[in-house]
Amino acid sequence: KGGKEKLLKNLINQIKKKKTHCKYDCVLGISGGLDSSYLAYYLKSNGLNPLAVHLDNGWNSELSVDNITHLLKKLAINLFTLVLDWQSFKDLQLSFLYASTPDAEIPTDHVIFGTLFKVARRFKIKYIITGENMATEGILPRSWTYGIHDWRYINDVHTKFGKTKLINYPHYSIFQQYFWTKILKINIIRPLNYLNYNKLEIENFLTTNYGWRNYKIKHFESIYTRFFQGYILPKKFNIDKRRAHLSALICSNQISRAEALKQLQINNYPPELQQEDKEYVLKKLELTETEFQKIMDLPIKSFNDYNTYYPLIQKTKKYLKMLGFKIIDFDR
Repeated sequence: KGGKEKLLKNLINQIKKKKTHCKYDCVLGISGGLDSSYLAYYLKSNGLNPLAVHLDNGWNSELSVDNITHLLKKLAINLFTLVLDWQSFKDLQLSFLYASTPDAEIPTDHVIFGTLFKVARRFKIKYIITGENMATEGILPRSWTYGIHDWRYINDVHTKFGKTKLINYPHYSIFQQYFWTKILKINIIRPLNYLNYNKLEIENFLTTNYGWRNYKIKHFESIYTRFFQGYILPKKFNIDKRRAHLSALICSNQISRAEALKQLQINNYPPELQQEDKEYVLKKLELTETEFQKIMDLPIKSFNDYNTYYPLIQKTKKYLKMLGFKIIDFDR
């Protein structure tokens, strides 16, 4: 614990020293969720001046917007928001629903990273800070979520099922990733992995000091995520992502297995909210009930059924590492 926190302090000092003429020390991805909200506080309290970057993909809940607005105002952190072209992004989301894979949310995750890198390059900032962490999300089967950084996969799905061209979608290839990280030397830092990050303690701290409000379930700050993870995944794919998140908390000694099993019995997504979300999502995606049911009835597939970087990465991973190319989560 002490050693990791010392390493983080050294990293923070390094970020301060490498500050360019830009007034910002780093780029911080912010969603309004627990992890990124706490990072905003932590960075500011340690003398950094981050530029918060938020992606508006059309699915923000009012609660997430309120959390972001109030927190950043209190912390005096500037916000850069990218608003996606809704029609083209909607078409991409529909493409993944028709692709019938359980990782239908990676288009959002991909564009978040693409935006962070492009903002960092624009402002000549060398550090990107993200809230990814092992303590609360370190366990996730590849079959559940793959391809966040795999543009070949995303593009293949959209080529097969999409109807429009992608507009204002900051995608990137494996070669661009290499250029950003090795040539421009933009680093991704995950500070929460260096801290004794206790989920319950952080929730209480943010609620008490910054008026932050809880979403009950991880990543439910997005209406689409709430519906996809709370309705589509369990009903179609028999996947309950809470099992992965709770398993991570067990491994980080934050809860017991008995407590995790008890939480799995609690329905934090009541039927009336499910129905409300379903009606909203179908209307926003312009799907009829019949069309949605056809999607739910499609045979289940995986990323292996599409053209991806995965085979190439597996064959060349050893050599890429020898060349100093850090693979960013291509196994996910």
